[in-house]
Amino acid sequence: MADISALKQKLIQQLGCIYQDITLDVSVDDLAEQLINTMNISVDCDEPHPYANHWSQHDVIMITYGDSIIQEGQKPLSILAEFMDNYLECINGVHILPFFPYSSDDGFAVIDYSSVNDALGDWSDIELIANKRRLMSDLVINHCSSRSAWFQNFIKGEGLGHDYFFTAKPEDDLSAVVRPRTSDLLRPTDTAKGLQHVWCTFSHDQVDFDFRNPQVLLEFVKIIRQYLDAGVNIFRLDAVAFLWKIVGTKSINLVQTHEVIRLLRTLIEHAQHNAVVITETNIPNTQNLTYFGNANEAHCIYNFSLPPLLINTLITGSCLYLKRWQMSMPPAQDGTTYFNFIASHDGVGLRPAEGLLDEDEINTLVETMVSFGGKISSRTSEEGEQKPYEMNIALIDALQGTVKGKDEFGLARFSCAHAIMLGLEGIPGIYIHSLLGTGNDYEKLANTSHNRAINRHRWDYGELSRLLADDNNQHSKVLASLTKLISIRTRQRAFNPNATQFTLHLGLQLFGFWRQSRDRRQSIFCISNITDQVMELPLAELNLIGTETWFDLIDGEVIADINAVMLLEPYQTVWISNVA
Repeated sequence: MADISALKQKLIQQLGCIYQDITLDVSVDDLAEQLINTMNISVDCDEPHPYANHWSQHDVIMITYGDSIIQEGQKPLSILAEFMDNYLECINGVHILPFFPYSSDDGFAVIDYSSVNDALGDWSDIELIANKRRLMSDLVINHCSSRSAWFQNFIKGEGLGHDYFFTAKPEDDLSAVVRPRTSDLLRPTDTAKGLQHVWCTFSHDQVDFDFRNPQVLLEFVKIIRQYLDAGVNIFRLDAVAFLWKIVGTKSINLVQTHEVIRLLRTLIEHAQHNAVVITETNIPNTQNLTYFGNANEAHCIYNFSLPPLLINTLITGSCLYLKRWQMSMPPAQDGTTYFNFIASHDGVGLRPAEGLLDEDEINTLVETMVSFGGKISSRTSEEGEQKPYEMNIALIDALQGTVKGKDEFGLARFSCAHAIMLGLEGIPGIYIHSLLGTGNDYEKLANTSHNRAINRHRWDYGELSRLLADDNNQHSKVLASLTKLISIRTRQRAFNPNATQFTLHLGLQLFGFWRQSRDRRQSIFCISNITDQVMELPLAELNLIGTETWFDLIDGEVIADINAVMLLEPYQTVWISNVA
């Protein structure tokens, strides 16, 4: 059972760190009490263990919008549930991207955090999905919609929200601010108190909160409690790196931001011991790693460097940079793990490749994606230069060829990418349009003029069902290939997200790593040919134990001679295991 007095003391310490330079209208003692009451934490709640792993090899998360699949006359959330029940029995989790009323950015400009978008369904639909699968929900914590009631009250100068937003002055020194957009940082807004300039990290429709006001923190704790009650088990803290602002600084990754995350984790894990906090911080790799804290901050961090490095590997036929990066990555300590993904609703970020790929490699990568029909989004650097920030392209199109051009190995290369990702330390997240082999949506891109729309296709369920019933098209082939890999993965103890991982040294054309289960009974050698040529794998180099029988889990075959030379077809992956 939890010690509420100890919890309160911990919260007081955290609040003291967050608000150390702020004069509050309420004592941190009273604020801690309010937080405990708002989260409805009682003395009979479970005492959280700081190093508990709330995940296993069974956990695979599908990333999707609530209306990625639609059917006339049906609620999209109910169609999504039906699709998962019919086709994705092997996937036990789902990240439904913002399912709230919104005004822009495909959901990330939230108008009302307490409601489900009527166009998608209602809370009962959310709860039905959460009853069958682990549900990840976005907590869009940095900003909300300019059309929200809170911001309208800010304009009126009265009511709930009138003091929730961060403002600055045009004459302030904001030159050091780091952000992923090229629009003006400050939004001039006429209010009852005169002209004010509202801080907008992303767009002028996405107005940033001012967490110096503890009422904002209390409001989000209230939202978290509601989501827990609705069945949300994983909280994705969207754009959280920008949460705390200080004029004259970079206003990213500030100490107060990290402490807010630690405080939210403290509250969440006391309210529901197996709930998980994941930070979405699309920043350079070394900065991203800091969000683990000391196993007291994010349970999971997005492995943002994986997508650009893996795509680069497969289009160049060299794993040099991917291998270098993997060898530098610290094993996640218990209580934390990585969230691995190679495609999402956003594009492939290039900031996480900074310092990992050199400028020539990034330029070649960008040029290749453009040649495959992709778009490139830019940001303004600290020096005022326009730099590629994100590659917007469907993954299946990104992998349709190499730096030499398009070829016939697209599907094999695509499957190889997922086989690598599924084997790595961490929890895998797979975008719905990767599962379905959905290509670039140029019609949606043209209709919206937003680069990210290229990878946000909306399927008609009837059409999709007909395609998936035909074994001869790209969509059914991709779904069959990926669900086979997922089904194999979830049965292997050596693929536990925190199982041991070591990088293998097999040259630059074979990318490999070794996983061992925590009880040391299962070993899996994950090896991929990342080229368009047949490659030799000398099994003797793996030092397989001769007294054990070894299997390739993917093709199901026994390896008869552990000293033979295995031939790997272009982009073939083997998972060589001592347990079938």
